[in-house]
Amino acid sequence: MSVNDAMAKLKDWWGEARSNRLFWRGLALAAVVIVADQASKMWIVHGIDLPRLGKIEISGIFDLSYVENRGASFGMLHGMRWLLALISLGVSMGLAWWLGRLQRPVAAIGVGLIIGGALGNLYDRLAYGYVVDFLDFSGLWFPWVFNIADAAINVGIAFLLLDAWRTGQAEKRAEKQGQ
Repeated sequence: MSVNDAMAKLKDWWGEARSNRLFWRGLALAAVVIVADQASKMWIVHGIDLPRLGKIEISGIFDLSYVENRGASFGMLHGMRWLLALISLGVSMGLAWWLGRLQRPVAAIGVGLIIGGALGNLYDRLAYGYVVDFLDFSGLWFPWVFNIADAAINVGIAFLLLDAWRTGQAEKRAEKQGQ
């Protein structure tokens, strides 16, 4: 593909995306996730000084525990900061491309949540070399500590699964009616 072809494709995408209300709503949701994630991390690190305290016991099921996650989920790819940053950026760009064309609100919510979560954690990786995690539900046999960005990614995936299921159900109904 030539540069001119790529630019033409980008121009076509932008024309479609900028008139798509779900694109703007998805980006707004991503921005809300990023702000909430970064504000919560600032409060955890600077407001209550959790890095010094290590852990604040709140209840039998929930605590605030400071963790510097230098990997991905469950510590995978530990120490591969730049690879993880490139993956986050690539996924976010691909999802933004898709969001520009999406016409299904449930999918757009899912994509917006995932983009916001990926970029919230990307900021941490680039600024600090690790992701700040602090939400600890280990009292519920939930064996890891996470943050708002992680939660947004997981809820976003759930929305995409719901959308795929709903889309599949609608296609099945349409097939039955067409027979």
